[in-house]
Amino acid sequence: MSNHLYDLLAGGFPADRSRPCFLLGDGSAISYGDLEAGAGRVAARLIAEGVRPGDRVALQAEKSPEVIMVYLGVLKAGAVFLPLNSAYTAAEVDYFLANAEPAVFITDPTAWVRDAAVHAPLERAVPRAAEDLASLIYTSGTTGRSKGAMLSHGNLAANALALHAAWGFTPDDVLLHALPVFHVHGLFVALHCALLSGCPMIWLPKFTDAEVLAGLETATVMMGVPTFYTRLLANPDFTRARAAGVRVFISGSAPLLPSTFVEFEERTGQRILERYGMSEAVIITTNPLDGERIAGSVGYPLPGVELRIGGGEDTGVIQIRGPSVFGGYWRMPEKTAEEFTADGFFITGDVGRQDPDGRVWISGRAKDLIISGGYNVYPKEVELVIDEMPGVIESAVIGAPHPDFGEGVVAVVIGEGDEAAIIAEARRQLAAYKTPKRVVFVDDLPRNTMGKVQKNLLRERYAGVFAT
Repeated sequence: MSNHLYDLLAGGFPADRSRPCFLLGDGSAISYGDLEAGAGRVAARLIAEGVRPGDRVALQAEKSPEVIMVYLGVLKAGAVFLPLNSAYTAAEVDYFLANAEPAVFITDPTAWVRDAAVHAPLERAVPRAAEDLASLIYTSGTTGRSKGAMLSHGNLAANALALHAAWGFTPDDVLLHALPVFHVHGLFVALHCALLSGCPMIWLPKFTDAEVLAGLETATVMMGVPTFYTRLLANPDFTRARAAGVRVFISGSAPLLPSTFVEFEERTGQRILERYGMSEAVIITTNPLDGERIAGSVGYPLPGVELRIGGGEDTGVIQIRGPSVFGGYWRMPEKTAEEFTADGFFITGDVGRQDPDGRVWISGRAKDLIISGGYNVYPKEVELVIDEMPGVIESAVIGAPHPDFGEGVVAVVIGEGDEAAIIAEARRQLAAYKTPKRVVFVDDLPRNTMGKVQKNLLRERYAGVFAT
């Protein structure tokens, strides 16, 4: 019996282990052999310290190659990896540690790997089956207590193989990696594709214009959140020539504005490949590598993923079933039962529609749905109209308590314009119940670490906008 996920990933390492894995900003490199030895020593140290298969190992630290050595070492030891956002406060961390009860909590992976050097690398990974737990990923918790999504070896292996094939990764690729690694995007989506290919990664601690522009000189694939691409487009040094060597730019973790999609194509001649995922299933749909990529669409379900629209309407909550869908929430059986249908589909909470050919479009989160005067208003539909107006950079549409309608539509806008003019133009294109009753101008929108607009904070901020 093998260690399902670790052995799969290590099987993609190049035969020549001296090949670089991490290309660092100072011009140095860490080889695949270094990564493998580091992970082996971490695994040996964990076992020596009493960590058993199924035990949780938590890590909170800034991005580094040593974080990945710890991640792979945890897998190799048969334990469960629990990454924590480096920005979490002590009080937040206390909740996760109390809930997950990890056997080990690592905050300095560089020292941890260094101290593990006294151990000989573990030669054979601890056996783990596909159904065994590989990682706990805690959700953002914007609507209540954070929940630990239980992802198995089989979940992560199935998704990694599907993405590796869908995006055409080969050993000749060079991945520009500027994402955090406490989240599924950087840790599972980007990292796994590279490891399965045995290809190098340009390893950036975070996004900076200068480092990313330099990395594009040799990268063949870039993965990012939408703000990465808007920042590149704002830089005049990001030219068609700079992007010419990259075979695909991939975007996720937050909706990509159609205007960004269009501007990027005009600047580079390339269309960004947008995909859709979440902590509970990693990646669910993707636009095609070879085929039409359409602004606003997140493409087609990955092979093996069943997707349907709940409620019997054209637009409704997306439900999914397949090999990468998680097994449930850690120590929350009641919540797990609520989130699955009787026939085993996970209720994502995302509202969308699916074309007859299978293409998927996302309207927003079900919790962001606005019910105004008894009518359903999907914020995304309103945002798409407002975002095309002169002077508007970006909008976020929310519902606020209204004395007559229950909820009134409010548009929070970055940019310049006149409230009455925006309302009038929106009314020209939308039904009256969808039209904003107020437009508020701001300098910026609150976002989480992956770039998603935190509408819960906007709802709190503007809860009294119709009270005056």
